[in-house]
Amino acid sequence: MKAIWHRIRCSALELRDDCRGLAAVEFAMIIPVMAALFLGTNEFSAGVAVDRKVTLMARTLSDLTSQNTSVTDTQFTNFFNASKAILTPYDSTPVNATITQLYVDPGTLQARVQWSKGSAPRTAGTTVTVPTALQVGGTYLIYSEVNYKFVPSVAWFINKTNGITLSDFTFTRPRQSTCVLYSTSSCTTT
Repeated sequence: MKAIWHRIRCSALELRDDCRGLAAVEFAMIIPVMAALFLGTNEFSAGVAVDRKVTLMARTLSDLTSQNTSVTDTQFTNFFNASKAILTPYDSTPVNATITQLYVDPGTLQARVQWSKGSAPRTAGTTVTVPTALQVGGTYLIYSEVNYKFVPSVAWFINKTNGITLSDFTFTRPRQSTCVLYSTSSCTTT
């Protein structure tokens, strides 16, 4: 019996001193953390890229509209299609974009909607809050808004219907005329 306990004790000491499987054990413990870091970094990078593209879309919509003296429905369709192309290689299906012309009332310095076109058009006559620097009475602004629902590709723990909403907006002044005409024959001040 004494010999058996001696062999068990010696085997335990030999096992403790044996480091041949140490790297495999460490690897098995670290690989889940490394995989999570890799996937997280990949998804975070994609989210930042899409957010940047949303900003470019808002600027493009506002810029394309402000370069015209008047716009038609066909031009709006082209503007929206051109801006959605910016999202390549990401899916443009979850994009909601709206272009609105605002008139800044000289008496109240409130910006009122003249016309609006897009996914969620604003009602004519409603007010929109604009930055103080843009509150110049009697002027017009082209206001573009873009929303994008970003759903990470490996986020099986995030509800696919919710996702993360990325959004941006831009104000520009009409460049070729006082205002950009759409469905009206002149610039209105109401």
